[in-house]
Amino acid sequence: MKTSITLAHLESDRGKEANRILRNCVHCGFCNATCPTYQLTGDELDGPRGRIYLIKLVLEGKTPSKLTQTHLDRCLTCRNCESTCPSGVDYGQLLDIGRAIVSEQSRRSFAERIKRFAVRKVFLTRPLFNTAIAVAQMTRRLLPTAIRQKIPPKPERRLDWPQRDHARKIILLSGCVQPALQPNIDRAAAIVLDRLGIQTLRIPTQGCCGGLSHHLDAHDEALAYIKANIEHWWPYIENNTVEAIISTATGCAVTLKEYGRMLANDPAYRDKASKISASVRDLSEYVADQLPPQTSTGMIEQKIAFHPPCTLQHGQQIRDKVETILRNSGRALVTFNEAHLCCGSAGTYSILQKSMADQLRQRKLHNIEAAEPDMIVTANIGCLLHLQSGTQIPVRHWIELLV
Repeated sequence: MKTSITLAHLESDRGKEANRILRNCVHCGFCNATCPTYQLTGDELDGPRGRIYLIKLVLEGKTPSKLTQTHLDRCLTCRNCESTCPSGVDYGQLLDIGRAIVSEQSRRSFAERIKRFAVRKVFLTRPLFNTAIAVAQMTRRLLPTAIRQKIPPKPERRLDWPQRDHARKIILLSGCVQPALQPNIDRAAAIVLDRLGIQTLRIPTQGCCGGLSHHLDAHDEALAYIKANIEHWWPYIENNTVEAIISTATGCAVTLKEYGRMLANDPAYRDKASKISASVRDLSEYVADQLPPQTSTGMIEQKIAFHPPCTLQHGQQIRDKVETILRNSGRALVTFNEAHLCCGSAGTYSILQKSMADQLRQRKLHNIEAAEPDMIVTANIGCLLHLQSGTQIPVRHWIELLV
């Protein structure tokens, strides 16, 4: 692609990187064929090719309009287009650059700024979020249906955290919302790893992975979380105390793997960030490497539909790990149409772009329910809660099935 990016942008690190990415794009349009939002609207500007063109115009000096920001906001960042692109365009990174520049040049409305600020503060202030969820669970029956669907009931029993010490250890990122909403997911992971002779460490001072702030235009806040996590984890990595950093949420895992790229131009942190990212493993790829090929001698008569989160299959490019683990444990998996498409959760997308998120959820559930599964399993807390709010079929994290 021919570009005429302004000198001011070309002199910046992000401008140089954007120019490199843009020049890889041949505008073939293959990306639109697998873009969930383009599938819904049919609007060129709601597909990757159109959004790339909008970002190109901004980098060439055109003042972004409200329309520019709207179409960039509508992107799920599912990165399905990256899996499809024959030219290897790093669309996710280009979108990050474009959104950052547009947010600097186009001020959002007061209502939008308040909504985004409120989402960040509620989700990232753990005492506030935990209290709100506890109250909501106690009064769940009294809540309006739309809200009640988003609040999972309190688990009947909390799994016990393993107490044994092992020579092999990993760090587990607990995440922002999962401990309050689905506390048994991390506990199930710790139990499975304990059986494999691996101890799961929880670092009390670690915070959000930084993804939520990053995707809500709060870039300085995101970098603060990222650098704080690096400082807390570095002694364990430097001394080889742990062999991996793991998250049970694929949305967090993909962000952790990008620390090295996000801090590549920070001389104080780039080496540490690169090594931290190299230490990150998705739970599925880590467990798959530890488990024996066959963990069950019989089949469990329960049909399972596995929804692979976009952050797993497109963001991390990890496929068939969970499916293999579940099959080896005796589960019968059913297939369904459009498994490659996003369910509409996408972090805070289901809050900020509710209409499109709900349409994508219904499309996903229509395809899943046609396969008549007894249970839906996934690998990301956001997908789990979003799907469960639209179906009566139980939705669980895959690791819980191994306990």
